[in-house]
Amino acid sequence: MPGVRYTAGIDIPEFTEAAFEALRRERNYLAQHGHKGPMPPAVFVAISGGGDNGAFAAGLLNAWTATGTRPEFKLVTGISTGALIAPFAFLGPKYDATLKEVYTTISPKDVLEPRSFLAGVLSDGMADNAPLLRLTRKSVTEDFLKEIAAEYAKGRMLLVATADLDARRAIIWDMGKIASYGGPKALDLFVKVMVASASIPGGFPPMMVDVVVDGKPYQEMHVDGGIVAQVFAYPAGIRINDEAAAVGVKRERKLYVIRNARLDADWAQVERSTMSIASRAVASLIQSQGIGDLYRIYATAERDGVDFNLAFIPASFKAPHKEEFDTDYMRALYDTGYNMASRGYPWAKAPPGFALPASTTK
Repeated sequence: MPGVRYTAGIDIPEFTEAAFEALRRERNYLAQHGHKGPMPPAVFVAISGGGDNGAFAAGLLNAWTATGTRPEFKLVTGISTGALIAPFAFLGPKYDATLKEVYTTISPKDVLEPRSFLAGVLSDGMADNAPLLRLTRKSVTEDFLKEIAAEYAKGRMLLVATADLDARRAIIWDMGKIASYGGPKALDLFVKVMVASASIPGGFPPMMVDVVVDGKPYQEMHVDGGIVAQVFAYPAGIRINDEAAAVGVKRERKLYVIRNARLDADWAQVERSTMSIASRAVASLIQSQGIGDLYRIYATAERDGVDFNLAFIPASFKAPHKEEFDTDYMRALYDTGYNMASRGYPWAKAPPGFALPASTTK
């Protein structure tokens, strides 16, 4: 299946051509349906990682539908838990019930099978993600893939990022392009990419992807895209406003970033033990990386004249989190996202700590 993925930061010409091709498909689709005049606004949504914190995005999206203001997204991106949400968000309100069910009813046994400490250390992960794979395959069927392909044909894009661990590079997968190939192989790759993007290294086994290079078969090791970014929109190497204007396209663009995490620094007493110290350090690194991602996305959007909007878990949310994929925790977080959005979500116009120009804050 050629043309279904791009190496972040390297395959800029190829990605740019894919974006132009999507624009051509969109123009053709609009012309076939009698559209005349300027291009309609393009709305993007980027859904971040965050494990069971994905319940926040699920609640927000569902309430957005309930308010009657949720747009059809031209571009949907997802990474880690966001990769599990993105295809359903891409297909729209029809799958709101699926998102709610997944993020308010599942428990750890629906996602992972624990291994003994020795088995985990000697294997490729401390837990087996076979339950997550089964859960994903249950929802992502050949008919589901046909729906994705139909939206791809309209010029819409669905992108998911994984990390190629051998190459230490982020890989952006064009999920709509994969769906357009159809058949069992496309379905298998689609599911593998979704699960790979949420496969925490060391915690879950990696997904092995079969590739052929110079006529020789290889397997690539793909893991959670969160090790390279917590959220992404589109490559910073593409100046979408300038590129589109060069082919005569001028349109309004809006970007919504849903960060499935709190952005404030939470205090916690750290035990003086190796695992406790290491765990806290990794959590701190992830939080810092996530805020850095937001600044990068914001700077790119500002450069390109894209209206930036940010949602994140509020500091006031303090539900107890007893374990990963804690059902009660996810329900409380889903309700938080839903209630905030049902009242008209207060989208932040800049990342935390960034002082907007006076003209913008009025």
